[in-house]
Amino acid sequence: METRWNLFGAKTGFMFGRQQFLDAPSYMLYNRETPNVPLSWDGFRAYAIWDRIRIDGWNFVQTNDSQNKMFHDTENYSTRLYGFDTTWAPPDFRFLGERGYSFVDAFYIGYKLSGSAGAIATQTGTATGSNTRNNFGVRWHGQAGPIEFSVGAVWQGGVFRYAKTNVARNVSAYAINSIVGYRVPKDSLHTFAGIQTDVYSGGNDASKSGDIGTYISPFNPQTNYLDTTTYMTASNLISFAPLVRITPFKSVSIQIKYPLFWRDSTNDRVYKSSGAYSFSGNFGGKFIGMAPQASLAWQINTHLSWTQYVSRFMTSRALNEAGGSSGTYYQSNFVFRF
Repeated sequence: METRWNLFGAKTGFMFGRQQFLDAPSYMLYNRETPNVPLSWDGFRAYAIWDRIRIDGWNFVQTNDSQNKMFHDTENYSTRLYGFDTTWAPPDFRFLGERGYSFVDAFYIGYKLSGSAGAIATQTGTATGSNTRNNFGVRWHGQAGPIEFSVGAVWQGGVFRYAKTNVARNVSAYAINSIVGYRVPKDSLHTFAGIQTDVYSGGNDASKSGDIGTYISPFNPQTNYLDTTTYMTASNLISFAPLVRITPFKSVSIQIKYPLFWRDSTNDRVYKSSGAYSFSGNFGGKFIGMAPQASLAWQINTHLSWTQYVSRFMTSRALNEAGGSSGTYYQSNFVFRF
């Protein structure tokens, strides 16, 4: 259900019910449309839009989609998403003789997690409990002539309470994300070449007291943002990724990317989207490996699209000695939207 009206000169609206939520940076939260069941939420959001300012607020509980009957999904009150965002569009400008524009976002996004979703890693496994994460972030993104850019930072606070004992530990983690690139003017291939860097703080998995320094992103980033293979996730990770993207036709886009991965803290584990990896040996190194990857996206028409992903994840020597191994990943998505 959605209702709209004008208030104080703004286009204002209120939405209530089951819905997808995408109004957050794609490196922080996405709808997990591929290769898994899309995320959906039950609750409300409100918005107000002026000429150069937009304000959004929301409060959701996750949809419980574990039912085995149609139309029987309910609410999962152990997982919550809430917050607000303010976006300002500064006046347009000119750079290198071309038009430029940008947006400045300031946001707060809160998570409440419990059970396996709220668990933290230990040296021998995981510790369950309730996990509250408060994300305060800023992001500046736009285009300055042929230069496209996005720079953002998030500080993640909160508290973790161990199950049964209710012992509490504060959270103090952070993430820094940026992509800067150059789009070749008057190029028939619309070539874009850039550098993407991401830092997600790590902590100490042996510690049972003090602040928790491991950043978490429970509602995974966009599939192709960080690592096409999804072997890596946004925890205890440093990523450096040159990339080139061309658009030979209006409906076809090709991207080649070469990310390299390190641990932010050697006192913390290597993480995947479902938790921390466990290796047969001791991984004491910092360099995890690299994952050269390519994607081809074809928007066939309004309703049909076809996307191909291929990547070779090459583990580092130290990770191989600890029990890790390299692998090749391929995924093909044929999507019908209605």
